[in-house]
Amino acid sequence: MTTTTTTTESASPYGTLPPASPPSLRKPLSLPRLADMHARGEKISMLTAYDATFAAMADAAGVECLLVGDSLGMVCQGLHSTVGVTLDTMRYHTDSVSRGLRRVQGTAWLIADLPFGSYQESREQALRSATVLMQAGAHMVKLEGGGWTAETVRFLVERGIPVCAHLGLTPQTVHALGGYRVQGRDSEAAAVLRRHALDLQDAGAAMLVLEMVPAALAASLTRELTHCATIGIGAGQATAGQVLVMHDMLGINLGKMPKFVRNFMAEGGGIAEALHAYVRAVKDGSFPDDRLHAW
Repeated sequence: MTTTTTTTESASPYGTLPPASPPSLRKPLSLPRLADMHARGEKISMLTAYDATFAAMADAAGVECLLVGDSLGMVCQGLHSTVGVTLDTMRYHTDSVSRGLRRVQGTAWLIADLPFGSYQESREQALRSATVLMQAGAHMVKLEGGGWTAETVRFLVERGIPVCAHLGLTPQTVHALGGYRVQGRDSEAAAVLRRHALDLQDAGAAMLVLEMVPAALAASLTRELTHCATIGIGAGQATAGQVLVMHDMLGINLGKMPKFVRNFMAEGGGIAEALHAYVRAVKDGSFPDDRLHAW
């Protein structure tokens, strides 16, 4: 008597992704496509992602941009800030997210954070660090701060590396800022932020995250930056797009939920439904609500 063992290639243990999925109907996102969305006034949706499965789910929900944020230091590693995140950790998670997208023929635009200490030393150090993340699958890198960073941005862009800048609350320098506080409240601080934003656009930054910036200032900057799409997080409804930490918008934050977050899981359904709801809310402008989520 013989026993026949049947194996199924599509079976995938431990909740991992299947070997292949039908091709997406959405065209892959690119810098020209994102620029066209910005020019037409179509809102850009962005979420963080740190692993293959959640990346694939966000892509399937229609999220245009996935950010492998150094927020993984708190979300995945249990750190108190992003300062302890290393370049090797960012490479690992970027590679994981990229593989998840490839497995499902994903179309999202993939951005990876340059972590603290990986670009401050010199433009050449920034190039070496950006190369690590691009080779891991990133389409774009993000760095924090204004002023001196403009020349670093220009150096990277001239060498074919798309850059997303980040102003306002910059978590890597939270100790210098005195905590997680709204930035650009007074006229002097707003003027500095505006000058830095324009300099970063001139240097070639294609996107600019504005974090915890007063809504009126973010709206003004969005109008002034004609070819650099603003992505808000706690910066009001008028930015060109929105980003949240995925775990926050799913209501699984281990600490105090920030004011600018909306818990999409609380509205019913499962994770997939919450991700779809987030994209719809960003697209139709119902999230964020400046009365609830902005300053």
